[in-house]
Amino acid sequence: MSGPLVLAIETSCDETGVAIVSSGRRIASNQVATQIALHAVTGGIVPEVAARQQLRWIVPTVQAAMAEANVDWDELDAVAVTYGPGLIGSLLVGVSVAKALAMVHDLPLVGINHIEGHIYANWLTDAPVADPLPAEPPFPLLCLVVSGGHTQLVLMQDHGRYRLLGQTVDDAAGEAFDKVGRLLGLPYPGGPAISEAAEGATAATRFPRARTAGAYDFSFSGLKTAVLREVAGYRDRGDPIPIDGLAAAFEEAVVDALATKTVAAADEHGVAAVAMGGGVAANRSLRSVLRQRLDALGLPLLVPPPAWCTDNGAMIGAAAGFRFLAGDRAGPALEAIPNLSLAWTEA
Repeated sequence: MSGPLVLAIETSCDETGVAIVSSGRRIASNQVATQIALHAVTGGIVPEVAARQQLRWIVPTVQAAMAEANVDWDELDAVAVTYGPGLIGSLLVGVSVAKALAMVHDLPLVGINHIEGHIYANWLTDAPVADPLPAEPPFPLLCLVVSGGHTQLVLMQDHGRYRLLGQTVDDAAGEAFDKVGRLLGLPYPGGPAISEAAEGATAATRFPRARTAGAYDFSFSGLKTAVLREVAGYRDRGDPIPIDGLAAAFEEAVVDALATKTVAAADEHGVAAVAMGGGVAANRSLRSVLRQRLDALGLPLLVPPPAWCTDNGAMIGAAAGFRFLAGDRAGPALEAIPNLSLAWTEA
């Protein structure tokens, strides 16, 4: 197993993810303790509850990852951890445990930005060790990071070189899915529930696409309000609410907004490929529409498997492999930063 071999921890929101990744590419293990069933009761994440559960599961998840990879501590080259952005309580769990593990086992510590982790999920493979590694994503690479807390278009010129082209000015796409799911009486999380309801359904209306000051910025707050008004109208009239039709119309609006601006940015900046990351990247409609529109430009679309789109330790291990080789190190003073941004460059 080639190095660097990194144990990576991801606790930026509600999941507890621990993985061991070799050379920033090959997954040796990837364990996730999920809280979906727990937060389904409240219809959304309760930060304090999430952090408490992570305190409970972080050590068993580390142990499970080590066992799955069948490695000892003296075989590891580093410990990596998400230190932002995210929920402060959850971040503190991962950062504290990672610092302790690095200190006890005398290993270098690498701090990773959660957004960068989602991007680097496109470098991962679970191919057997005997198989050659697949080709890496080409540069320049346009990255659409779209999740419950983030919606960003990032131009990646090389490893560690990013330029922010646009981002949400209000709700993230995944957040909008969850909120609209609640409006329609669908179970949490809203994204998969809306996609299931929308599959095969005819859109009941056409919701507006927001205009933003920035060419590649996104806005989903107005769309959420439009759904609220539509639902209220049906209730006021005493008519049955077409859940599937409204879900289809909402998903169509979100997908159209994301795909339209992504394709426009890819065309303007002459990228070699487009990559997606984040939980909403698992949306089948988004993948299909974006791939179809990029085909017209002759551009490939790179999308990780659904399990690597949602929060997990493997994506942090992928980013950490390249950061480690670049000489990046964090010390015992590493702090959790809930509003952390990538180090944008204009190059």
